[in-house]
Amino acid sequence: MSTTERPRILVVGGGYVGLYAARRILKKMRYGEATVTVVDPRSYMTYQPFLPEAAAGSISPRHVVVPLRRVLPKAEVLTGRVTTIDQDRKVATIAPLVGEAYELPFDYLVIALGAISRTFPIPGLAEQGIGMKGIEEAIGLRNHVLEQLDKADSTTDEDVRRKALTFVFVGGGFAGAETVGEVEDMARDAAKYYSSVSREDMRFILVDAADKILPEVGPKLGQYGKEHLESRGVEVYLSTSMDSCVDGHVVLKNGLEVDSNTIVWTAGVKPNPALARFGLPLGPRGHVDTSETLQVQGTDYIWAAGDNAQVPDVIGRKAGNPNAWCPPNAQHALRQARVLGDNVIAGMRGFPQKTYSHANKGAVAGLGLHKGVAMIVMGKMKIKLKGRLAWYMHRGYHGLAMPTWNRKIRVFADWTLGMFLKREVVSLGAMETPREEFYEAAKPAPAPASAQPAAKPGEKAKAS
Repeated sequence: MSTTERPRILVVGGGYVGLYAARRILKKMRYGEATVTVVDPRSYMTYQPFLPEAAAGSISPRHVVVPLRRVLPKAEVLTGRVTTIDQDRKVATIAPLVGEAYELPFDYLVIALGAISRTFPIPGLAEQGIGMKGIEEAIGLRNHVLEQLDKADSTTDEDVRRKALTFVFVGGGFAGAETVGEVEDMARDAAKYYSSVSREDMRFILVDAADKILPEVGPKLGQYGKEHLESRGVEVYLSTSMDSCVDGHVVLKNGLEVDSNTIVWTAGVKPNPALARFGLPLGPRGHVDTSETLQVQGTDYIWAAGDNAQVPDVIGRKAGNPNAWCPPNAQHALRQARVLGDNVIAGMRGFPQKTYSHANKGAVAGLGLHKGVAMIVMGKMKIKLKGRLAWYMHRGYHGLAMPTWNRKIRVFADWTLGMFLKREVVSLGAMETPREEFYEAAKPAPAPASAQPAAKPGEKAKAS
């Protein structure tokens, strides 16, 4: 860690906003002007829009993450968590992955913790659910689904087989609709290599409490997305929710009951609960309350942006909506991070702050290979696309939005190879417990019965 007396800019969180804000600050900063310190429990940033494609095997998982130390060579990158912030003393408490917690002084603070999965106290969810917020979950879901096909192909028990081949997805937003579309595609391809498993044996269920899916692309494209998924055999249940899933027995509020080994939870996100310990002004849903300049309300040395911030939508408010807020998506996060970085430099030098303002450019979603929906906003005109062309828009937009040319090239290379080579359908579930086989080989063998001490009078002999 740095021991210099230079001002320290502490970036809490190394996700989309944290990475881009730190890069912007380092780019604009004069040599030796300040020390930039980034703190995150992971040493990499995950590009979450690509998680469904990583789960389906269209993109290598390594190419969906960006190593912080490689991209931010001039910054301090600390792998740990910020547990508390003392605003009076301008000191943050850092809990590293190992060792004792310690205090780190700062002069300027950037809050970029992002969001976590929003869950509800549903019986069985914590034990059975699979999230889709990190690359680990995407890899785990891919391995898990392929393992279910292995199980179904290897058993003669119809109940076990039916449970293995039933896949339930809760949440019909971008994450839910894209994930079920990609996973269904992968399972359909994989079934070709199993002698006793076909797509007709599988059951895919998508559940959402709202009355539509993909609300971000508008009602017409959302309806198209629903009809498209249904044409592929996905059962879509709207205006309903999951009451319980104890031991994989899923009970929906509409009365449907199924047994499933695979319950994927993508029903929204919420701000990181660690924000409540920082002493910052929070909005009604737990977001950090910021001004139009991304400065935290009531401060002149703290900024926040992205999923953990409540950022006023200047354009929406000018249009007559006083309660307009920027939606938590990658489009806003990228642009907010740039303005935030500029404003940190301006604040450090005593210059005026810029106002964040961005008009919505539309939304894109992929629903599997060669399938998607897209709404492109050009001024007052909205262009609605569906099918293969929308899928190209989805890949093109997110491919270019992927941080660093290194990762852009790797992602496009994956897609190019996918045009000529068949999809990989191998499960590497053992990756989650890599030492198990070695442990079984290395643990001491049980002593033979003859080597055990004789039983004392009145005691039964021990089983060998």
